Amino acid sequence: MTTTYAALLRGINVGGSRKVPMADLRTLMEGLGHSGVRSYLQSGQAVFTADHGDEESLAAELTGAIEKRFGFTVDVIVRDHAYLKAIADNCPFPAAELEGKQLHVTYFSAPVDADRFAEIDQAAYLPEEFRLGDRALYLYVPDGLGRSKLAEHLSKPRLNKGVIATSRNWNTVVKLVEMTGG
Repeated sequence: MTTTYAALLRGINVGGSRKVPMADLRTLMEGLGHSGVRSYLQSGQAVFTADHGDEESLAAELTGAIEKRFGFTVDVIVRDHAYLKAIADNCPFPAAELEGKQLHVTYFSAPVDADRFAEIDQAAYLPEEFRLGDRALYLYVPDGLGRSKLAEHLSKPRLNKGVIATSRNWNTVVKLVEMTGG
C-alpha cells in the first residue's frame, strides 16, 4: 500500500548555511525509491509517496541519506496526510480569520505533554498564545514570529529536549495538507 507523506526538514537553507537545493533533495528521495516527489519552497518541505516503512523509519532513512549526500545532519520529521489534515482541522485558533504569518505550528517528533511548558506564564505573553495538539504546538503571534517574545521563549533548547521540533507558518501547514491530499 502506498501512502503520501510530507518530510519536514529542520533548519536548512537558512542564512546561507546547511544548503540543500530542492532539486537535489528530490533526486535523493527518488533514489530512495519514493515516487511523486515534490518540494515546496526552499525551507525544507517535500511531499512524496512511499510503499515501504512508517513515519519514523522514513525520517531516519532520509536523515541518513542527506548526511551521506551533503555531509551534515538534518533533523527530519515525516508525517502522513491524515495527520497533517487532523492538525489543520483541530487548530484551536480562528485560522480562517488570521494571516498566515500570525499562526504557526511546531511539529514534534514525539508526543509532548503540558508539563514541559508548565513554567511559562502564558498571561505574561498575551495577546500571544500557544496550545498543544497531537505532537504539535499551535502558536498565535498577532505581530508575526520575528517579534514574538513567546516564540523566543518556546524555542529554548530545554523546552524541546529529547524531541525534534520544527515550525511552519499556517500557509505552509495548509499547503502541505493540499499537497499530500492527492
